[in-house]
Amino acid sequence: MTQRTTEVNSTPIYRGPLPHVQTVERLPVTVYEQSTDASRAVAREIANLVVERAAAGKRTVLGLATGSTPVGVYDELIRLHREEGVSFRTVVTFNLDEYYPMEPGALQSYHRFMREHLFDHVDIPEEQIHIPDGTLPREEILEACARYEEMIKEAGGIDLQLLGIGRTGHIGFNEPGSTAESRTRLITLDHVTRADAASDFFGETNVPRQAITMGVGSILDARKLILLAFGEHKAPIVRRAVEDPPSSHVSASALQQHPDARFVLDRAAADRLTRFEAPWVVGPLASMDLTWTESLTRKAVTWLALKLGKPILKLTDADYNEHDLQDLLSSKGRAYDINIDVFKALQDTITGWPAGGPGHQRRVRVLRNLPGSDAAAEFPKRIVIFSPHPDDDVISMGGTFIRLCEQGHEVHVAYQTSGNIAVWDESADRHVDFVEEFERAFGSGDAATDVANKIRHFLKTKSPGEVDIPELQMVKGLIRRTEARAGARYSGVKNENIHFLDLPFYETGRVRKMPIGPEDIAITVKLLETVKPHQVYAAGDLSDPHGTHRVCLQAIFGAMAEVADSEWAKACELWLYRGAWQEWEPYEIDMAVPLSPEEVVRKRVAIFKHESQKDRALFPGPTDPREFWQRAEDRNRDTALLYDKLGLPEYAALEGFVLHRP
Repeated sequence: MTQRTTEVNSTPIYRGPLPHVQTVERLPVTVYEQSTDASRAVAREIANLVVERAAAGKRTVLGLATGSTPVGVYDELIRLHREEGVSFRTVVTFNLDEYYPMEPGALQSYHRFMREHLFDHVDIPEEQIHIPDGTLPREEILEACARYEEMIKEAGGIDLQLLGIGRTGHIGFNEPGSTAESRTRLITLDHVTRADAASDFFGETNVPRQAITMGVGSILDARKLILLAFGEHKAPIVRRAVEDPPSSHVSASALQQHPDARFVLDRAAADRLTRFEAPWVVGPLASMDLTWTESLTRKAVTWLALKLGKPILKLTDADYNEHDLQDLLSSKGRAYDINIDVFKALQDTITGWPAGGPGHQRRVRVLRNLPGSDAAAEFPKRIVIFSPHPDDDVISMGGTFIRLCEQGHEVHVAYQTSGNIAVWDESADRHVDFVEEFERAFGSGDAATDVANKIRHFLKTKSPGEVDIPELQMVKGLIRRTEARAGARYSGVKNENIHFLDLPFYETGRVRKMPIGPEDIAITVKLLETVKPHQVYAAGDLSDPHGTHRVCLQAIFGAMAEVADSEWAKACELWLYRGAWQEWEPYEIDMAVPLSPEEVVRKRVAIFKHESQKDRALFPGPTDPREFWQRAEDRNRDTALLYDKLGLPEYAALEGFVLHRP
């Protein structure tokens, strides 16, 4: 029997597989509420192994992975070394892979990555570190790969192998088609893998087409395997790797064949596992220490309605009984009553007045018992819309944004980052050209000319993936800033209510950012204390491929915690919207704002103000040929269609929001 615990900061919220899930989950899975908790637990397990083996006079051979996922593990290992005196002198390491070709000092090199994130901060001897060589002549690679395998054997084999998982299901760079017998080799990267790496290389065209990787068979030789996966964007492939039969199309599924392998997930990455997506299919909720809450009931009923293609109010007792929801009927009574309760709950999410108005009371059910509800609320309301990148506001909630302004509220928009890395070099060059032409027409300044010449020279000599010089970063930031201002003004925001926070964590010139810091939170607090908003809107999705949304949300949460004792903050509503990647599910939505066809067009025009992101974005995220405006419209239309299928009123589009409950 699994145990659910309230100690989510240090203990898994679920340990798996559950006894009755073993036919669903084909290997052990441990889920933590937060990725930080998972990283600390895995790091402690590694450190304990190293200490125990060292005490027995033995070395520990670790297989290591790169990418953003294991960084938290490495950070905790460094902390254990510095603060608790854990020594890694007896550790031998073998990294999974390296791009080919790749110089070890390049920004994207895994040699450099490992030094920056681990090796330069702990006491592993240099001669005990092994990483595939991305500089070898092609004719030497085959022999070098065979030698890499021999070195692992000579070291006694890998004691613990740390793994991540790509969106194609690859471990290491073992792309779809890699067999369980494959060994260390040169491999051609899948287009999805290259697209996912595009952000690190400032464009997919700069991503190497090949890599040297340990094979699936090499990985399975390790005595213990731990695969880490964090974030919603990993949830679909995690489910395939854990619940589907082993397949060479998903190399991570090979872990099912290993005697000591497990997945360690955060809650977001576990979201598509059956025990979370549809726990009633697994078995009675009581056996999982769950109860039929209002939220879980909504989830089950909408799942059933969409599965059967029937409106909620037409579901029958037989529908519930025949599709694994007998337990819900036993708990809540007949289908007729359950249907009405869920239908009313969903109906009460729909409002055309997202911040209320004179004579317009919101029917939003979730607000009825909150302090500062409409009965005592002021009009107009003061509202802050936080936008992680300079276009998230109009892409993600542009219709609601325009609606709030039109309904007379005092709307502020706060752009949290400059977004400067997401501008094409050609676009920056064109703007520099405009400045030069402007100066020729109206008079020039020597300093501006010198900057223009410096940028031009850099662009001519810039290497693929090279970090931009500060002057070019500034030009790209100014491009995003002027576009954001144009979009906000078009939406109805007054010029003095447009704020550019330029949070310091973002300004590295690289896709990989710094952790959130006190200065980021202080800047956010200052804005909140100045405006004293009744409502705050923030990007609440965890699928952002660059992590910027996640970090920006941390800054807002940190700031709201600091001002929590203020009278205005006690009544302030914090609404979370989703980014360009996906929408909230109907059962999750607390407020749905309907858009007319005309409002959809107006939202599109607001998005068009961001010209540098039009046609082809530098970092499009998950492989998707659609432009951002198309994704936004399709997503809003699909949400409206889902409401329609559930039997609710039909609209052209809906924007969904979830109320954050601290």
